[in-house]
Amino acid sequence: MHIIRSRLNKITILLLMTVLTSACFQRTVIKPDFQTEKILMAVSGAIAESDVLSAIVQVDLVTPHGHHPMRAAIVMKKPSYLRLELLPVIGTPAFFLTATPEEMRIFIPSTGEFYLGKPTEANLTKFLPWQFNIDDIIRIYSGAYPLIKEGILSYKSYKETNSLRIEMKSFSDKTQILWVGENNRLLKLVSLNEYNREIYHINYEDYRQESPVPGGITINMADGITSVSVKYTEFKIEKITTPAIFDLEIPAGAKLILLE
Repeated sequence: MHIIRSRLNKITILLLMTVLTSACFQRTVIKPDFQTEKILMAVSGAIAESDVLSAIVQVDLVTPHGHHPMRAAIVMKKPSYLRLELLPVIGTPAFFLTATPEEMRIFIPSTGEFYLGKPTEANLTKFLPWQFNIDDIIRIYSGAYPLIKEGILSYKSYKETNSLRIEMKSFSDKTQILWVGENNRLLKLVSLNEYNREIYHINYEDYRQESPVPGGITINMADGITSVSVKYTEFKIEKITTPAIFDLEIPAGAKLILLE
């Protein structure tokens, strides 16, 4: 009887070890999904790193403090080059922002203040009302999706009526769900936190014929109030060999403020 019980105990231990090993293995190994990865690469590569996208956009910003329509000029280049100018009805721009991988510069003519610092998310949110860094902004407004910085654990894809639904889960349990339509055009994105609660969702709409960039992009934050809607009234994609467009000189007499 003692021998039988001893053997049963050993079998139980072996089974437990097998289950635990299997669970760990599933947690750390990414199942290859080459077709899904190919589609994601096509979505991300619609605008190449050698391309510069410049556009005039109509912006509708909604915050808990109200509705703020505005017009802007924007120039973008992957991965982290950005120039943004808010355009008044008459006169010079009311707000200038330039960013490179190393530095961000902001000038507000009405106050004469010139801000200089690193292009971090914390610095950016002091001026723009959303939780995105420069890389994310450029990817979103060029028709792509923000990269998951924690690394991707797994992919899942499902065919839906007029699109392919792709789910990406990160090692930190955050999830990104994409809906991709014809010609690898991104239609919608939902970002979920580790508790499976929505952080934000994005709609990509109004694709023009032969255009890799949607004519309209709307970001809706999870608070149900804050949103940013951008409509391109005109844009062009070209090659620029010099990054001088992303440099903003300090105007004479401006008050220099260093960002932390």
